[in-house]
Amino acid sequence: MGHIDVSAVEYSLSDGRVLLNDVSFRVGDGAKVALIGPNGSGKTTLIRMICGDLKPDEGAVAITGGLGVMRQFIGSVRDESTVRDLLLSIAPKRIRDAAEKVVTTEAAMNASGSEKDQMSYAQAIIDWGDAGGYDFELIWDVCCTEMLNKSFDQVAARKVNTLSGGEQKKLVLRALLEGPEEVLLLDEPDNYLDVPSKRWLEEVIGATKKTVLFVSHDRELLENTANRIVTLEQGVNGNTTWVHGGKFSTWHDARKARNERFAEMLLRWEQEHQRLIDLVKTLQVQAAISPDMASKYHAMQTRLRKFEEAGAPEAPPIEQDVKVGLRGGRTGLRALTFENLSLANLTEPFNFEVFFGDRIAVLGKNGTGKSHFLRMIAGDETVKYGGTFKIGARVEIGYFAQTHAHPEFESKTLLEILWETYSLQLGPAKGVLRKYEIDKQAEQKFSSLSGGQQARFQVLLLELSGSTLLLLDEPTDNLDLASAESLEKALDRYEGTVLSVTHDRWFTRGFTRFLVFGANGQVYESPEPIFDH
Repeated sequence: MGHIDVSAVEYSLSDGRVLLNDVSFRVGDGAKVALIGPNGSGKTTLIRMICGDLKPDEGAVAITGGLGVMRQFIGSVRDESTVRDLLLSIAPKRIRDAAEKVVTTEAAMNASGSEKDQMSYAQAIIDWGDAGGYDFELIWDVCCTEMLNKSFDQVAARKVNTLSGGEQKKLVLRALLEGPEEVLLLDEPDNYLDVPSKRWLEEVIGATKKTVLFVSHDRELLENTANRIVTLEQGVNGNTTWVHGGKFSTWHDARKARNERFAEMLLRWEQEHQRLIDLVKTLQVQAAISPDMASKYHAMQTRLRKFEEAGAPEAPPIEQDVKVGLRGGRTGLRALTFENLSLANLTEPFNFEVFFGDRIAVLGKNGTGKSHFLRMIAGDETVKYGGTFKIGARVEIGYFAQTHAHPEFESKTLLEILWETYSLQLGPAKGVLRKYEIDKQAEQKFSSLSGGQQARFQVLLLELSGSTLLLLDEPTDNLDLASAESLEKALDRYEGTVLSVTHDRWFTRGFTRFLVFGANGQVYESPEPIFDH
């Protein structure tokens, strides 16, 4: 078995700001541990340190049992990369090196045909076997057969970009689970997965005897999989960690109670500090009048100095304070009406009505047409459909794109977008950005923001638009926990209608109607959420 030890890690950014301060935690043999924290708290930096891509300024990271890594974006940067390339990218270094040698010597042999190059290629084949390459090919064959329903030989040359994001994730995870490494680091393994795939993910992580550290914002996955939770918390002197030794369902209450204890201890220390200062001042005045009070005055000075040298207790972490606000407004009773609507090559005709105030979750597996449905309503003319749909009176549509695809924003900063779209000058623009904790990114281009920051900015634009009908395509996918919860609270207060495509089972709890896109092209309303059809 294996483990991860992160001990007293410190790391500063290039501008001198301390990002990580005394970060310490352990992932023990066979444990299933989640790493969570706000966007920008240092999770990616910490993951890079565990992977060995980055060295801490202080402290150390130790790993036993070998490390297998699923990165957040797992495909190769090369457009022509194949399934073989993808599987090699997560194999041990000796396998990657041996494979590279086979490729280079084969190319040289084919180019020259010399006996020397033929011998080099033959030796590379021997080295491939000695490194364990054929053993890995057997593993890959099992993985491809299970995940893609084809043998490794059949799909080895297939382009990775022909696989869905979910297929790529599942193939890589299965290969890591079957591989020799005893420790797995999974960076947002649930991204791009529909609910049946997420349930599969929960099952395989729970069943493996390997040690697993994973990053996720999916609250249902956290609850069903993690037996410990490491939280990166923001502090004035850099971000540090708190380890909760229980399930996610108890994390909020435990963290609230802990932070309240910290706040109470700090308040008592500050009160005692002030009391000692006041005593010193009083005795100083008395000592000036009566020499007999001088010894008491000096003794109190010494007491105050020792109290201050001992230092204040740990301050509670800086809490996120994302303030999502959605205005909305009254519309006609029927917000949307669909008659014999069908999405080309995706669905059979269906009828459906959306009423003012509805909270409708649009559910179904990947590829069933859910995102096309929202894009059609939003006015995307590239979506082909049959039948009719009607938008009700006073309905103003606001659209949140799953991929954050806004080509009109790509070369513009947030301040430029807010000025051009809503005529917000510098002061008001900075104010609304501060509500979403992206004011420090005000002069960054939209395309340079993280996924979570882009998501928050999209929600901000929905607030400013005053839309009365919100079309949300996977809005919680990139949001950290605090931002997702703030969005949920805002939707509860929102005066308007909401349709949301989602694979977030926790988020789905806030909806009252469920429109299911079935794998067989049937679209129907369900009295309860259905994720498997």
